[in-house]
Amino acid sequence: MDNRVTDTVEEKLDTLAELQAQRDAIALEKQALRDGVLTEEIRTQLADIDLEFAPRENETADRIDELIREVKTAVLAHGASVKGARLQAVWSKPRINWDTPGLLGFAQAHPEVATFMRVGKASVSLRKC
Repeated sequence: MDNRVTDTVEEKLDTLAELQAQRDAIALEKQALRDGVLTEEIRTQLADIDLEFAPRENETADRIDELIREVKTAVLAHGASVKGARLQAVWSKPRINWDTPGLLGFAQAHPEVATFMRVGKASVSLRKC
């Protein structure tokens, strides 16, 4: 890779990381200011509200997880997508995976196989170092 391109991408990655850090610092500062205006009485009331709603939230979350499992199991057995009024369970055919290193080795001995090879586009994902 051209060093100029590498240097430019590295600079952009460093700038991106700095902007993300600034965003996080702004969010922390904002939360600290919000927390500063809350009285102990309000904090206690908010905690009480959280406690009051926790069982219902947990029960609903558990039921959602259970229904998701049931729907996925049923749609897999059905073998086709199912559409509800507000949600759709989309069935996808199984993906086919190949042993790429093995097939490339086989293609060296049998070049005619290479005519069936398709090479997709490269992609980029950003990760923290």
